[in-house]
Amino acid sequence: MITLQPPPSATTSHPTPIVIGPAQLRAPRRAKRGTRIRYALVISAFLLPSAIPLALFTLVPMFGALWVSLHEWNLIGAMKWVGLNNYASLAVDPDTHRAFLNTAYYIVGYLPLVYIGGLTIALALNSRMPARAFLRGIYFLPVVTSWIVVALVWRWLLNPEYGVVNYVLGLVGIDGPGWWTDPQWAMPSIILASAWKDLGFVMVILLAGLQAIPADLYEAATVDGAGRWRKLVSITLPMLSPSTFFVIVISLINGFQVFDQVYAMTGGGPAGASQVVVQQVYDLTFRYGRAGEASALSWMLFIVVLAVTLIQIRGQKKWVNYA
Repeated sequence: MITLQPPPSATTSHPTPIVIGPAQLRAPRRAKRGTRIRYALVISAFLLPSAIPLALFTLVPMFGALWVSLHEWNLIGAMKWVGLNNYASLAVDPDTHRAFLNTAYYIVGYLPLVYIGGLTIALALNSRMPARAFLRGIYFLPVVTSWIVVALVWRWLLNPEYGVVNYVLGLVGIDGPGWWTDPQWAMPSIILASAWKDLGFVMVILLAGLQAIPADLYEAATVDGAGRWRKLVSITLPMLSPSTFFVIVISLINGFQVFDQVYAMTGGGPAGASQVVVQQVYDLTFRYGRAGEASALSWMLFIVVLAVTLIQIRGQKKWVNYA
């Protein structure tokens, strides 16, 4: 209980103290709590149309796969509990090691190519040039094209015998490689096709970041005598770091989940040279009937992707500039 002394007035010689009890103190708290509850209910109502499909088609299958990963199952018969044996066997499996190494190989080749290419196009299309809007649409067109269509087109372009790429190389006296039929060139073929398809997406993200950079910074740099390279290094890239961070995170997540182009172009071959993790999950499930191991491998991939993403989020404070 709190007692407040009111200020003395001209008509009162002995002011009466004002007593505030526990009930009066709890009333504002109840009102604030009620406001928070109503706000949470309103937010939940808006999120439900997205939250329900997310739970049904993402979270439930994820935890279902976790349950399956603890069993031996051929998709037909009854499941047999094996605990963590699937994880243990995959951890020492040479095929699993090769799949993760091939996936890392794909990411190392794909990420710099798609970022540098997307940045180059974004810088070019951010300047004044004829048919700029038309070129932006042309570069973005592969992004909305089906992956199977793109993969089949590139499979034809990179055909060792009658492909357009080897034909053009032959015109300048270069003997083209076997591309997707050669174990050494199978993964570079997939990287090339993937980077070509995703250039438009990276271009749009970086172009939006470029247009958000204040023009005053470039004008001040010009007054100070800075050239194009100095403006790029000291202004463009630092101010573009939030867009760069987003592109890197999304591209890494997509890189770990690469599957469509591998399935359509090489099927994981030749001789397992382009076998990636998701392709192995598919093979274990539908070719060999080992759904338990496939589910365990998918969760191993999820843990790797989660760890890499968390490392990136923690490390962004050192190089991402949100000013």
